[in-house]
Amino acid sequence: MDASSDYCELCDLPRSQCVHGIPPPSPTEPARTPPRPRKRPAARARSTTEDTPVTRRWTPPEVFKPLIVTVLEDAGGELEAAEALEALEVLAGDRLLPGDGEETPQGELRWHYAARRARAALVDDGVMTKNKPGVWELVATATVE
Repeated sequence: MDASSDYCELCDLPRSQCVHGIPPPSPTEPARTPPRPRKRPAARARSTTEDTPVTRRWTPPEVFKPLIVTVLEDAGGELEAAEALEALEVLAGDRLLPGDGEETPQGELRWHYAARRARAALVDDGVMTKNKPGVWELVATATVE
């Protein structure tokens, strides 16, 4: 065997290093089967009967919706966001849960986050408007159920 035949004509590398010189796998080798995925354990169903009360760690946004409307109605229909949150804290003080004082991963108080989500829902429902940045404002004829 001469030295020129030891090199690939397509890529100019020694055949031992060239992809063209590597022989195809022999058909006698069994094909590898991929590993089987592990089954996750089945989640236990939670019982959601009326007898079992749900223990919440923080207040859900739905609780804040009527409180926000009350705060804004008492203020004449609009407040700066910071003032609205202060008034909301006074009004909802006894309803806030211990977890509401914790911070979200973004560093915001959990009840502030829930109040902002409640405000967004009120805007979507047409009860509030977001015409002015940083101002929480009721639509002229707003009522919440």
